[in-house]
Amino acid sequence: MLKQIFLLFLVIILASCNTNKKNVVEFQEFEIGIVADCQYCNCETKNNRFYPKSSERLRKAVKELNKHPLDYAIHLGDFIDKDFQSFDTVAPIWNKLKSDKYHVLGNHDFSVADSLKPMIFEKMNIKNRYYSILKNKWRFIVLDGNDLSLHGALTNSKKRQTDSLFKLLSDKNMPNLEVWNGGLSSEQLKWVEHELQLATKNKEQVGFYCHFPTLGEEQAHNLWNYEQLLTLIDLYPCVKFYFNGHNHDGSYVQKNGVHYLNFKGMVDTKDSTSFAKVTFRKDSLFVKGFGREPSRKLKIR
Repeated sequence: MLKQIFLLFLVIILASCNTNKKNVVEFQEFEIGIVADCQYCNCETKNNRFYPKSSERLRKAVKELNKHPLDYAIHLGDFIDKDFQSFDTVAPIWNKLKSDKYHVLGNHDFSVADSLKPMIFEKMNIKNRYYSILKNKWRFIVLDGNDLSLHGALTNSKKRQTDSLFKLLSDKNMPNLEVWNGGLSSEQLKWVEHELQLATKNKEQVGFYCHFPTLGEEQAHNLWNYEQLLTLIDLYPCVKFYFNGHNHDGSYVQKNGVHYLNFKGMVDTKDSTSFAKVTFRKDSLFVKGFGREPSRKLKIR
């Protein structure tokens, strides 16, 4: 009898061990591609920005990124410099990526005739102006920094909110209160907080994508209300990085364990390019830079 009880107890223990093994989900390493400020236009070179060369640079970047088993690739805004027809040159190149692909809205993406602005979302295959991507226990939050802006606010309500925010900040003598920047609406900020709450509940790590920076070596390119967003980010330990473009010189800052990385612009300089592949590991991000973009190892706490 005692032998039978012992054997039954042993079977229960072994079954429990097997069940626990099944419930353990090991982290799977994965890779993504990053491009910022392709900013193509068949127009004259200006301010060290070689607009016509960007289509070929993007083509070479896509060819390189297709050599790797990417989970997805994302462009961090300013896909074009101006002119609606510019989309017809670079969109087919971008669509040759074998991986999933996403876009962040940039200020120059709205540098088209007002009547054509509602059509840019279809050209860029964007269903929602801000959204999240869920992959591998990560929640990637894609922001729209043109939500409130002089170029990207397309409804009367958003235009009124833009005027209100601009007037509110005008008395603060902020270097980033420029017409080429923009801000997040209260609606978008509430959505961001909800996304962060979901990430915390689901034990997900969070990365942000935006065209505009919030921290960097200079502030002239920052979101208008970047301080509101930073205050929100500081409340959630699940946030690990914030990737952006817009400042073509690039920059890097770490604050409270969050990596704020501004990728360099692809359009800049006569003979170089800039893009990256990012490898996600359990305790770090490895940025493999191409062209002007430096490689980095970013530790995750």
